[in-house]
Amino acid sequence: MGRPIIGITCELDAARWGHWLREAAISPVSYIRAVERAGGAPVLLPPVPPESARAFAGGLAGLVFTGGRDLDPALYEQGRLDETDAPEHRRDRFEMALMRAAIDEDVPFLGIGRGMHVLCVARGAALTQHLPGHRPDPLKYLPHEASLDEGTELGKLLGARVIAPASHHQAPGQPGTGVAVTGRSPASDVIEAVELQGHRFGIGVHWHPEESDDPRLMAALVSAAAASAARLTDAQAKDVQSKKMQAKAKAAARTH
Repeated sequence: MGRPIIGITCELDAARWGHWLREAAISPVSYIRAVERAGGAPVLLPPVPPESARAFAGGLAGLVFTGGRDLDPALYEQGRLDETDAPEHRRDRFEMALMRAAIDEDVPFLGIGRGMHVLCVARGAALTQHLPGHRPDPLKYLPHEASLDEGTELGKLLGARVIAPASHHQAPGQPGTGVAVTGRSPASDVIEAVELQGHRFGIGVHWHPEESDDPRLMAALVSAAAASAARLTDAQAKDVQSKKMQAKAKAAARTH
């Protein structure tokens, strides 16, 4: 079996190549390289109309919900503060639909930064829109510490403490229905990591594993995606075999 195909959400924005300046689907290449190094086959998912979300969830082995601008506070019934980014409604609508489809279809996923917020808001949580002093430099990833619950999937994978690159100024006030808090900032008790309970692999983190030298989290996603894809392939093969046997039985019945 080949590499599992991992969808990576991205942004629509102006981009320049050659003499052209056009709207384009863009993503930091670090996400693509991290998935490829972990053994996955990365593919970018542009923010298309939400009707396509179910098709993506049904056809991909795993998903990475990437970082980016803040979610529209209207999604959790708040007005926008001055410190909150202007929303990108196309991406918000698409990723909320994609997250709900991934949850329904039990697709392994990793939510990074904004991606963690998409998970929590999709499960009914509201965000704290601004954490003063939590992001010293909005243009840099800086080392960020989180204390992890060692009894959780994330804690078993990474241990009790992680220091990794991060850049966020928002956080969930509560994690949302069915979402467990698995990591907090030791200095301020801010939620830094969550897991979707009962899901094959559903983890959200505030730090950016694609920017670090630690491959374990991305490798765990790709491993879960490969196992999910293998089970799906087996189920499809059994379904095909069952249909063949039914067709033979019908053909035999017609000859008698």
